[in-house]
Amino acid sequence: MITALDHIAVAVPDLEKAIKRFAEDFGLEFSGTEDVEAAKTSTAFFPLPPTSIELVHPLNGAGPIAKFLEKRPGGLHHLCFRSDDIDADVARLKGLGYEFLADEPAPGAHGSRVIFIHPRSCDGVLVEINQPGPDGHG
Repeated sequence: MITALDHIAVAVPDLEKAIKRFAEDFGLEFSGTEDVEAAKTSTAFFPLPPTSIELVHPLNGAGPIAKFLEKRPGGLHHLCFRSDDIDADVARLKGLGYEFLADEPAPGAHGSRVIFIHPRSCDGVLVEINQPGPDGHG
């Protein structure tokens, strides 16, 4: 079951500059970065309980965020909903006709499991579903 808005992801062409903006200019708590090999991203985290803002940047210049940034200078990339049972949510949504970008959830940041719904199934918005890892973080 979907339980919360987990995070809002913003694609950024310069991760260090964006971290500085969110931390220093906006005064948000910066809780570190993580490279997510499966998603080919370097991700910076700014928790704003009960949700967070994630800055996503291409890891080694490759992956879907690199393609996103080739077409635009940055911006809102996706919304992520937290799930307490991602497998059940995926099955339910597939049954309702939603199209996913993968067949099953993949590893995400903080040991989570994630899957994306194709934007054409959500009025042009890329939607991620995230089941937090054992530490409770998504």
